[in-house]
Amino acid sequence: MSTAFKPHVRVYVDDNPEPLIDRELPTALTLDTRQLADGPHRLVIRAEDQGGAEGVEEIAFRVQNGPGILVSGLRPGATRSGTLHLKVDAFSTDDPFDPRRAEARSSIPAWVWVLCLFVLAWTVWYAARMWDVPAQFADTPTYGPPPAAAAAK
Repeated sequence: MSTAFKPHVRVYVDDNPEPLIDRELPTALTLDTRQLADGPHRLVIRAEDQGGAEGVEEIAFRVQNGPGILVSGLRPGATRSGTLHLKVDAFSTDDPFDPRRAEARSSIPAWVWVLCLFVLAWTVWYAARMWDVPAQFADTPTYGPPPAAAAAK
């Protein structure tokens, strides 16, 4: 009599040799990230079918249970010399809302200034072009003299 092998799965977190679960398929898993340190992690899933063939799936993920940290003034891989002036802030979902901290304080990008100058230049050009009324519209009620002034003539 042959023994039927049931498909099962083992799930590991990072390089831990002890599986998080070792169950028959199909199954569900709840992973509490509060038990993991903030930073990069790896979930390794090893499944075996009825014939004993094994498949492996690795999923990299990042845990951030602590506050989000924002640093202005230094980018990853940047080369700097001299004195650095950095602005550091941290936000958490548990923090009360403070409008003064709602937005990160960083310089306005150059493309925004260029776009503003473009819009301003276009506005000035458009106003200058519309200043002089074309001759064909000069005597219409919209552009002509007020009715009281026209009646006095």
